Amino acid sequence: MPKKLSPVKKRLLCTLLGSSLFWNTPVFSYAEDTTNTATMSGETKAEQAAAAEQASEQREFTFDEVKVTANRYNILPPVYAGGQVARVANLGILGNKDFMDTPFNITSYTVQTMEDKQADTLYDVLINDPSVRFTTSTGHINENYMIRGLEVNYQHLYFNGMQGLAPQYHVPVEFLERVEVLKGPSSFLYGGVNTSVGGAINLMPKRAGEEDITNFTTSYTSSSHLGGHIDIGRRYGENKEWGIRFNGVYADGDTAVDGQSKERLLGALGVDYQKDKWRLSLDAFGSQESYDNGATSMYYLGKGYVDAPDGSTNAYKGTSGTIRNNGVLFKGEYDIQDNLTAYAGIGKLSSRATGFINGNHVLNLQSDGTAKARNVFNQYFWTDTTSADFGLRGTYRTGAVKHQLVLGASFQDTDYSNAYTSGTGNYVTNIYNPVSLAGYYNSLISPAKGNKTLVTELSSYLLADTLSFDEDKVQLTLGARRQNVNQTSYKYSSTFATGAPTLTATKDANATLPMVGLIVKPWGDSVSLYANYIKALSPGAMVGVAYDNANEVLAPYKTKQQEIGIKWDKGRFANTLAFFQINMPSYMTTDDIYSYDGEQKNRGIEWNTFGSITKNLRLLGGIAYTRGELVRSNVSANNGNTPFGVPKWTMNAGVEWDTPWNKDLTLSLLAVYTGSQYIDNANTIKIPSWVRYDIGARYKTVINKTPVIYRLSVENVFDKHYWAGCFSSENYVTLGGPRTFKLSATMQL
Repeated sequence: MPKKLSPVKKRLLCTLLGSSLFWNTPVFSYAEDTTNTATMSGETKAEQAAAAEQASEQREFTFDEVKVTANRYNILPPVYAGGQVARVANLGILGNKDFMDTPFNITSYTVQTMEDKQADTLYDVLINDPSVRFTTSTGHINENYMIRGLEVNYQHLYFNGMQGLAPQYHVPVEFLERVEVLKGPSSFLYGGVNTSVGGAINLMPKRAGEEDITNFTTSYTSSSHLGGHIDIGRRYGENKEWGIRFNGVYADGDTAVDGQSKERLLGALGVDYQKDKWRLSLDAFGSQESYDNGATSMYYLGKGYVDAPDGSTNAYKGTSGTIRNNGVLFKGEYDIQDNLTAYAGIGKLSSRATGFINGNHVLNLQSDGTAKARNVFNQYFWTDTTSADFGLRGTYRTGAVKHQLVLGASFQDTDYSNAYTSGTGNYVTNIYNPVSLAGYYNSLISPAKGNKTLVTELSSYLLADTLSFDEDKVQLTLGARRQNVNQTSYKYSSTFATGAPTLTATKDANATLPMVGLIVKPWGDSVSLYANYIKALSPGAMVGVAYDNANEVLAPYKTKQQEIGIKWDKGRFANTLAFFQINMPSYMTTDDIYSYDGEQKNRGIEWNTFGSITKNLRLLGGIAYTRGELVRSNVSANNGNTPFGVPKWTMNAGVEWDTPWNKDLTLSLLAVYTGSQYIDNANTIKIPSWVRYDIGARYKTVINKTPVIYRLSVENVFDKHYWAGCFSSENYVTLGGPRTFKLSATMQL
């Protein structure tokens, strides 16, 4: 049953509606001075003028400017016109690169985009990208993704350019300044081998700016989920060499999932030090998310197509769960000489999940909605990861050729366990009117933390050189990385993962893999032709508890990508057109056995665009065409078929319009389209295409000298019921979210 509003929630709601906005406090700003930073990214005079115009527009709203100077470490690179995307992204071992000097298709979403979308998790950010789709139902306890038609999950995220340290299950975004999405294999750039073939998602934490800030945001999300977010930034020292940034979040209440309530907590601290030859940073975060009375599910349509239920459907009423993440990362750089820098980083992540976390699949759907809910689990997952990274970066010349040389190594050790207890069988339900499973769930014994069931050790060594010719009009990056993976799995006599373990398998693999990247600017800085060829080694997945071969570790595998493209920067409006091909093993499910099935080849075309079309009109989105094909399949009849879960066409079109009758009022529209897709490799069942519309508005004002921004959005305006895509196994589909209202007020104190 929905919970009544507590006194705390009532106070938050009153604050949201404005009753506590009348505070007489100094006004600070976090708007960047793009006129100063333009020279850092090599912009033309016309681009600097456009950036100056943008900065002027920002200053009209009483926010003081924050100057960004070139000698500051971790001060953010400039944003592109419109503020939704950054010009510069972190390319791991290659450092910060302007998107026009990057031989990959990469988009760096800014904190402005996250705030304007009222984002809570990565889902709310990545919904803007045409190459990204989701392999878990909206509102699920986990968030898994698909880039270029290939799976990406929380194990394939990076935190501040390092592997294995990003929060798992759900990633809160309130403490992030950038979410950077790189398409294609990325292990060469970011280290190790624990990376997805489809792409990489790098999370950049917030840093204190030149000016002090204190921002407070109150929020409401339907049904009655209320929250508060405090963001404080300060710099100290004679030359402001010390910076401290703190973000704290608390939210609680009923969600858009029918009958479910959820509590979210986040505390994150970022400290940086910049002086002389030293640049140091320390990031620490702790997050917790607890849900009560049910969760969304994935649905098995192997017996034929069934209409999707309402997006708010709670398939597992009566279950509950909690996920926790605690992480810390220390990074440092020291300039040995003017042209030689040593760098190092070390971090640790501890992740815990208890309750009903995964395995929530609904089976045997009939046309009237009758189905069976898979076994109910009471689980205890834990992961402990240590990650380290160190190396040297140097610049030198050989005649007319400039070189940027990198020599480095990275290491990651991860211990994992999945102790659980389960019910006695599948339970009859109906997807249009689900039954409560509280009785079954509450009867399960809570498992204690068990011994590790999987140990993964990753290491790699790299050498890369970027050669620049003819005043950087031609840039050639050559590199090789020696990658090693060792995985050891254990089995226990009890599902509690206790007692004496039995070694079940050891998987070892190593390879020396190349990367070639090329940038050519034949007509000046406004056009870049690029190409890349990259190979990667990835560890095999550990099979989940929902399959008969649960806990089996699949063998490591190699993948490769070829890509060519063109980037066009008009100063205030940019486009990227990419052509790619990726080869990797395909997966199949036969009699509930999860395994490899030959090879999957994805070829496609992507068009990404962002920036300001006019002074008052901004565009963010694009179109992607992906042609997946199964080759060398274990089932000969599947050769030439389309892999399950790969739609040919996807499109995202986001538009923002500053209204002419009120310069402080902005209206927005986002259209998300996904084409039809097969849900099995035999290509016998297909789910239809769908399109979803989101609308929004934000209004800037000043109340008693305090700048305030109100934001309102409605997701899935027409409350469309639809199957959004496929889970990571054949015949399982995901459910799109319901119509959802969001309202927030941000005060700059």
